[in-house]
Amino acid sequence: MEPLFLPTLHTFAMNNIFTGSYGLLRFRAVPNVIMRTPKEVDMEQSSIHVEYWHGLYCYEKSQMEGEATFPMSEEGRSAMLSWLQEKI
Repeated sequence: MEPLFLPTLHTFAMNNIFTGSYGLLRFRAVPNVIMRTPKEVDMEQSSIHVEYWHGLYCYEKSQMEGEATFPMSEEGRSAMLSWLQEKI
């Protein structure tokens, strides 16, 4: 199988929700974007909240098994990836 995919920080900084899967693992990552100025994201104050579940059904039809919040940084993205890989 291919490695578990997460989009770049830019995707989250643009306030995009990401849903992904790996085998039966499903997850949903929702950014909490705080703006420093009308055009600049405050990366230090922003975060990404992730929920996961196992199964065949979508987010709305599933029971979440866990959740965590990570800083919106490369370190936070790496920690989120490691955390999700533990759930496989």
